[in-house]
Amino acid sequence: MLLTKILKDHLHWNAARISFLANMIIALLKTRTVCLTDIATALSGRVKIESKYKRLQRFFRSYDMDIDSVSRMVATILPISTDKWTLSIDRTNWKLGKANINVLCLGICYKGVCFPVIWISLDKRGNSNTSERITLIEKFISLFGKSKIRCLTADREFIGYKWFLYLLNERIPFRIRIKDNFQVTSSKGNQVPIKFLFRNLKQGEVRILNRPREICGVIVFIVGRKLPKGEYLILVTDKNPESAMDDYLLRWEIETLFGCLKTRGFNFEATHMTKLDRINKLVAVLAITFSWCHITGEWLHKQNPIKIKKHGRPAVSIFRYGLNWLREIVLNLSDNKLRYNQVLRLLYQRLNNAVVGGT
Repeated sequence: MLLTKILKDHLHWNAARISFLANMIIALLKTRTVCLTDIATALSGRVKIESKYKRLQRFFRSYDMDIDSVSRMVATILPISTDKWTLSIDRTNWKLGKANINVLCLGICYKGVCFPVIWISLDKRGNSNTSERITLIEKFISLFGKSKIRCLTADREFIGYKWFLYLLNERIPFRIRIKDNFQVTSSKGNQVPIKFLFRNLKQGEVRILNRPREICGVIVFIVGRKLPKGEYLILVTDKNPESAMDDYLLRWEIETLFGCLKTRGFNFEATHMTKLDRINKLVAVLAITFSWCHITGEWLHKQNPIKIKKHGRPAVSIFRYGLNWLREIVLNLSDNKLRYNQVLRLLYQRLNNAVVGGT
């Protein structure tokens, strides 16, 4: 299988494991679900479905996967040429019976979506802590280098003295939203909710406070915008407050990624896995498959642009454009060998032409 050869050149795993991974990716495209029972029915091979299912179980249970190589591969596939990346960090979580599935992910923002490069599964239900966030950032730095970070974006969960202090000490630029009821010192020296300092803004208007203020025990710049429903979007940043609002808006791209992995793509929430290491492996498989779908969609869009509907939005996302195309091919492979070779060649070219910085 040509896909096996392409993966082998970049993952450097055991040959049998890479061959099985390639088979699994094709089955995932066919079924659009991470449910192993469904994937087993779509795996190629003449053995019984029960045997295929058991092999899938063994893959996730027993194989010590080098996830770092997957991270590098995804970053290499990423069709981006800039020297620095805007990163977004967030969690996706749900319950499976009494078990909590909770994945903390760091992605690279790119044209409306994030490419997932670092992730860990958390053994709890709620928010991540500073140690877990630092683990993600340190892993990113070890693989790609601190110089690749243009800025880090995050929502209101990702706050706190130790976390902000780490980012400042490591000189990692950040644009992070805070709650609008945070207490801050006004120009008159009084403690007031931070939204009070933006109370006279018009809808959509942005204001940068004229001097840095103390938030969570650190000194940062503060930027605010009044939203349509009267709420406030208030950010803290270490520097360049004039670009903070535009940078922060890219944060939503990681939410788009989660949608692609779930209902709009591979039904991630259908997994019955609860072991943390197995979920991490499953995310690795999803990351590769998602990346292939996205670059395929972008390639197709250049040749045959996605139609824009009357409401002004595209008929389909770039990711879904690529997923639908790949799925049509692999479901009718005997009739689509030429197109299959084209999309494999595209993946090969991305992996061999792109250059990713490292430490």
